[in-house]
Amino acid sequence: MRIATFNLQNMRLRRRNDRSVLDGAADGDVPAAERSEARDIADRKRTAEVIRDAAADVVALQEVFDLAALEFFHDRFLQPAGSPPYPHRYCFPGNDGRGLNVAALCRCRPVRATSHASKSGRDLGLTDLPADLRDQPLFRRDCLQLDFDTVTLFICHFKAPYPDAARAHIVREAEARGVRKLVEARFARPEEERWIVMGDFNEPARGDGPTSSALVPLKGGFAVDLMDRLSPGSDWTYETPETHLLSRPDRILLSPRLAREFPDVRPQILRSGMKRAPDHPDHPHASDHALVHADFPGL
Repeated sequence: MRIATFNLQNMRLRRRNDRSVLDGAADGDVPAAERSEARDIADRKRTAEVIRDAAADVVALQEVFDLAALEFFHDRFLQPAGSPPYPHRYCFPGNDGRGLNVAALCRCRPVRATSHASKSGRDLGLTDLPADLRDQPLFRRDCLQLDFDTVTLFICHFKAPYPDAARAHIVREAEARGVRKLVEARFARPEEERWIVMGDFNEPARGDGPTSSALVPLKGGFAVDLMDRLSPGSDWTYETPETHLLSRPDRILLSPRLAREFPDVRPQILRSGMKRAPDHPDHPHASDHALVHADFPGL
């Protein structure tokens, strides 16, 4: 099984001039008035080409507005780009006020697909959290759980490190604790089972926020970060626009059992189509993130 994770940078389906059109890969970096339908289409063609080239069996996605946007992208962009179909597609409503949800493309049907967007900290046994995280939905988007016969995937998109970096760090650490609780609820002995936590964890670059990692609850032997198997300097997947600092928010975390079973697996990073300064703003791009994938033969 090959798995991948990819932040699609604001993929939303809109009605324009009485037709359906996907937004291109842009944030506030490009004013809406300066974008054209042709440019947005070119962006999403690049997105489709990157996913096609990854050739993954399961693609964990972030920043998909809804299932309609995912279906449109799959049928109008991904398959015409030459990708084999992904018959099973998932995107549940999450908690992001802008509608940027997690999603998944799957070649084989999972046994079950479960959204945890409604779970509060209290639901997960995290009663020591601040009141808003304890008594309201914990995950800023969702934690999408896909149970396959041989492995369980947990797809995440944690709180971005702004506008208040210190506060965002608290939220991300709480989300990490919540994901750990979900894994522990699924498996009596997590260290002896096959599971993967993957997605955009929004860990900022060093020097661009709190120095400690918000992912500590998922480390320390609980999970193994595949990105740690890459040499320093080759593991980045995102460039902060203002500071140009390189970071690796996009990660694949393995259970200890999977890490033992696949000691030589290294993640591959596809930066083709990725927007980076000083790219010309008129060039189509797939996303501001790179796609990360890894192979698990026989899984």
